[in-house]
Amino acid sequence: MTPHCRMPAEWERHDATWIAWPHNPEDWPEKFEPIPWVYADIVRCLASGSGEQSERVEILVNDAEAEEAAASMLGRTGVNMAKVRFHHWPTDRVWTRDSGPIFVRDPKGSVSVTNWKFNAWAKYDNWQLDDQIPGRVASLLNLGEQQPQIQGRHVVLEGGSIDTNGAGILLTTEECLLSEVQQRNPGVTRTELEACFAEHLGIEKVIWLDRGIVGDDTHGHVDDITRFVAENVIVTAVEQNTEDENHAILAENLDRLRAATGLAGKPFEIVTLPMPAPIEFEGQRLPASYANFYIANAAVLVPVFSDPNDRIALDTLAKLFPERKVIGIPCRDFIWGLGALHCMTQQQPATIVR
Repeated sequence: MTPHCRMPAEWERHDATWIAWPHNPEDWPEKFEPIPWVYADIVRCLASGSGEQSERVEILVNDAEAEEAAASMLGRTGVNMAKVRFHHWPTDRVWTRDSGPIFVRDPKGSVSVTNWKFNAWAKYDNWQLDDQIPGRVASLLNLGEQQPQIQGRHVVLEGGSIDTNGAGILLTTEECLLSEVQQRNPGVTRTELEACFAEHLGIEKVIWLDRGIVGDDTHGHVDDITRFVAENVIVTAVEQNTEDENHAILAENLDRLRAATGLAGKPFEIVTLPMPAPIEFEGQRLPASYANFYIANAAVLVPVFSDPNDRIALDTLAKLFPERKVIGIPCRDFIWGLGALHCMTQQQPATIVR
């Protein structure tokens, strides 16, 4: 790998956003019918505008028939189809944040792919198709590719388990990456992971939070709780109801963030986001969180849940992103798939010509 590659922050300019079109009704049992229409609206938001105010949307579909159905839906939704490109790559699931490539950029601005192993969060058997996505992207775009290893093993890492400020600092949770129960990388230590992040993502410091929210199928992904929104600004979810299961979890994470410092030893600016009221379906608590937003070139797409706190979350993020349009995307049904907007997207940073 070219020395000094770094993982750009999500708010840096994108060339494209990668998604996979929903195709398995079992991912949203009894609620699948509206999901492709939510996807179509998301693509419309990403592809709208002109020049740098939009971005290309790369869509993975299972076959030509799936492309035809998706294209029809996108056209009816008013999507700028000149900004859409389809790829006939079958997938197991649609969560490209976790299965897709994690892009890095070298000092000259060139982009390459880090291809981490994906094993469906160490809990499902069908992941082999999704695990091929990073290599396919690298080959399609003719980009350099690295497969990070520790102890001679391909490292398991999902994009939703990490978040970076693009300047050497990374957020993650101990629950996700250090718990032996999850079996992502058995026997791998904190020190080894930090060294791997330094080598492949340009990370100089890791801020380890404790746990993720209740109902998180991934066991502790940071993109449901805490995100960088600027180099020295972090937004984090809090639960005011002391009777709620998430209250203590999020309070512990907030304490750790307040104690954390940047590379120069200065504390971060911490902004809090509320949580929506608990959402349950068939007796299962769902991982609804406003922190699962996606930062696009011209917009910030935010999951909303028909909840009074929707407006507080949108207003909070609008103040943090004054140059982007903050758009609420209805996700009350979407979250039954156990993921939201950040989970379904993966940004491809722009190559910078110097």
